[in-house]
Amino acid sequence: MQRLRISQPIDQCARLTSPDLLFSKTIVRAPGVEQLSFASIPDRTSIALAYICGAGCVALVVALLLDQTAVAAVAKLAASSAFVLMAVSAGALASRYGALVLAGLVLSWFGDAFLIGSSQHWFLLGLSSFLLAHIAYITAFITAGVERRWTLGAAVPVVVIAAAVMLWLQPYLPPELVWPVRFYTAVISLMVITAFGTLGAGATPLIVSGACLFYLSDLSVAALRFTEPPFPTYIFGLPLYYAGQLCLAFSIAASSSRGPSTARPRNTRPGNR
Repeated sequence: MQRLRISQPIDQCARLTSPDLLFSKTIVRAPGVEQLSFASIPDRTSIALAYICGAGCVALVVALLLDQTAVAAVAKLAASSAFVLMAVSAGALASRYGALVLAGLVLSWFGDAFLIGSSQHWFLLGLSSFLLAHIAYITAFITAGVERRWTLGAAVPVVVIAAAVMLWLQPYLPPELVWPVRFYTAVISLMVITAFGTLGAGATPLIVSGACLFYLSDLSVAALRFTEPPFPTYIFGLPLYYAGQLCLAFSIAASSSRGPSTARPRNTRPGNR
């Protein structure tokens, strides 16, 4: 076996790598072996922010169950601020993909803030913010690279699900919200489709995980807002939402550790994995 050779002296790496950075850039390589990166290993900062986001989500659910609206508002903004800060700490401003994901997270933060209000006016503002967030995510995913066969393969089931969702919601929607909800459903569905395309192109699975979790969480929002569910759907919808946003925030650092030379397109279709 060949001995691994450290690409930089340890003391030099220590000087170049700050403990405040979210991910270490120190690499180890062996002759003839692909570069190994530890850029996907989170440090204490990212773990702390993930815990803050999770704790805020739990506090939000409990506050909503107890009808403590003020506490719920604080917990919601705290949890949403945590995933935005995580993206910044992950180096979102260092790449186009990261900047676009950060834009989506910030727009989601505003969407969360708008949806604290209960009127239709605030709902439309929240819907618009999340619509723009999904457009930012779609642009980010295309920037990361999508594989055509995976994108087309994912389009069929996602479109069928979207059509079923609209048929389910149609009897409950006020006339003035029919087209806004339809358009939003189309955009978030496109977001999920492009996320699967990135998976086929060899991107981190965190992207498609985040997109799918976000999609499922929106179903809970729709059920709670427009129908009469037998229980408050935010019990599972909010954890899905924040888990999805955390996945997308984590994907920034994971994507930065996968350059074009390390990404390997998958040759199989989604259904044949």
